[in-house]
Amino acid sequence: MLGLLEDKRNEFKIKLTDTLEKEVIAFLNTEGGNIFIGIDDNGNINGVTGNIDLLQRTIKDRIKDNIMPSTLGLFDVVVNELKGRKYIQIIVAKGAERPYYLRGMGMTPDSCFIRVGSAVESMNGETILNLFSKRARNSLKNIKSPKQDLEFKTLKIYYQENGFEINNNFLKKLDFYDDNDDFNYIAYLLSDNNNISIQFAKYAGDDVYNLIENEDFGFCSLIKITDNILNKIMIENKTYTKIETPVRKEIKMYDYNAVKELITNALIHNDWCNGYSPKFEMFDNKLVISSNGGI
Repeated sequence: MLGLLEDKRNEFKIKLTDTLEKEVIAFLNTEGGNIFIGIDDNGNINGVTGNIDLLQRTIKDRIKDNIMPSTLGLFDVVVNELKGRKYIQIIVAKGAERPYYLRGMGMTPDSCFIRVGSAVESMNGETILNLFSKRARNSLKNIKSPKQDLEFKTLKIYYQENGFEINNNFLKKLDFYDDNDDFNYIAYLLSDNNNISIQFAKYAGDDVYNLIENEDFGFCSLIKITDNILNKIMIENKTYTKIETPVRKEIKMYDYNAVKELITNALIHNDWCNGYSPKFEMFDNKLVISSNGGI
């Protein structure tokens, strides 16, 4: 068994069905959650078979193509395995541009859904209007990039290394243009030649009075910024030795996966509209990450 119950945050499916988009929309419009494919209603792992790579691509394409506004960066599709059986987990985040709805149907009760307990329910008109009124009017997609001579070598290399094909439609598929076909702020953040400053500071002791290093990791793609900051912090990561009979254990001050998630969250969920960038500060006994946004 998976060890989970169907609830507000988890949905089980034996197989991929035509309700996928509704389930994803419901999670986007509430608090996010997980959709497990290959799991029955009781949490038993039946597994998925056949061409799993094709199934993953099908799921990704359906979510990207059939839901509005753009779901880019709001979901992931991973293959897990337990006791020799593979199942798919679709991880859905809470959306920032709610309400989300089925493409081509507009923001109507027949197209907008929310998660109530373990069920998907249609929104009423009042809820739809309330969510829409709270939507950020100046989302990054609609903010024109302060520069238009942008280059994307780092981003293209990243996608190619992960098996994606780069074609003439590449930038448009990533929603890098505003309604006037100018580069938007998303493109700006992921370009090689932006003017975003990302400060990293290192102090001796446990306060800010003894600065021993100050470096700027910005002015490049957020992908490269993330890698550079993570590499820097892990280089500085202290190793502690713990003696336990009959072995000696070496323990890092920071767990790599935890730090990676913190750094990624700080950069991705930062509110870039206000002009403030995340900053990273390392002390003898702690790592402080400041970001103008939520988790």
